[in-house]
Amino acid sequence: MNKHELDTPVAVIDLDRMENNIRKLQRYLDAHAIANRPHIKTHKIPEIAQMQLAAGAVGITCQKVSEAEVMAAGGVTDILITYNILGSTKLTRLMKLAKQVKLSVTADSVQVINGLATAAEAAETALTVLVECDTGGERCGVQSPEEAQLLARLITDAHWLHFGGLMIYPNNENLDPFVQQTSALLVPHGIGIERVSGGGTPQMWQAHTHQELTEHRAGMYLFGDRYTLRSGALTLDDCAFFLLATVVSRPTANRGILDSGSKSLSSDLLGLDGHGLILEYPEARIYGLSEEHGHVDFSACTSRPDIGERVTIIPNHCCVVTNLFDELVGLRGDQVEKIWPVAARGTVK
Repeated sequence: MNKHELDTPVAVIDLDRMENNIRKLQRYLDAHAIANRPHIKTHKIPEIAQMQLAAGAVGITCQKVSEAEVMAAGGVTDILITYNILGSTKLTRLMKLAKQVKLSVTADSVQVINGLATAAEAAETALTVLVECDTGGERCGVQSPEEAQLLARLITDAHWLHFGGLMIYPNNENLDPFVQQTSALLVPHGIGIERVSGGGTPQMWQAHTHQELTEHRAGMYLFGDRYTLRSGALTLDDCAFFLLATVVSRPTANRGILDSGSKSLSSDLLGLDGHGLILEYPEARIYGLSEEHGHVDFSACTSRPDIGERVTIIPNHCCVVTNLFDELVGLRGDQVEKIWPVAARGTVK
């Protein structure tokens, strides 16, 4: 099938570009002796995770237990879950998973660690736990090396838990000092930091500048989007992920309506102007989204599309768009080579 025969809206992958992106990051990290642990929240497809592993990744990163369950069912055997896991239901599922694969998790509080310790003891299954550290992302994570060393000691003292190191996000100038200060605080207790897992696609080409970093997590690198373009991590020629859409209305001279609204394009702006880049009309602005309508201002364009014309959009945030589709279509040139179900779509628990 040719891509022009695909019904729209549809999310497509340029397979040549994606495969090159996988190889390129793996070569870079290998050259600097940094382990590659890609984040699958971007693609949510076990077959693509297997491609990353085949290229040399040591394992994968998931954000939720349900994502990890899908990946384990798809044959992935080394998984890091970078999210605080709370509640008996999730912990029971977590320990079942820990019996099946090599599993590690993160924690940033006494409450989370106590829950993990209780669940691991009940399951009589050892669990590796990394302390999550906030180096500027302002999401989860301990705020100081003092907090990090206290949690590391708590993990070490728990019979069924193993202290696996530190998880950092994002990689920045705070990474090395944070790790070094935490390490110094742990020395008197005979505790070492065996792994420092950093992350971020925008920061991936600077991974080698952090002497304490042993592992890197990137997700968007294999697809690309407007956010990664703005960061400079990828170029337009690297972008492998697109939305094909159709112009369904031209109600005024300047306004066009696409068949891709908030159910196809992410509402994430990420500091960008508009909701995506239309490659055929780069001066156009997708200024609004309703559920099934993408509202486009074509006033800055020298030419404007006709009703029925198809356009190619680079979304702001590829990870969210992936989660909006049941399938991703892999193209080799203009030919359809793969149709992958998004197996981990909606896995938010």
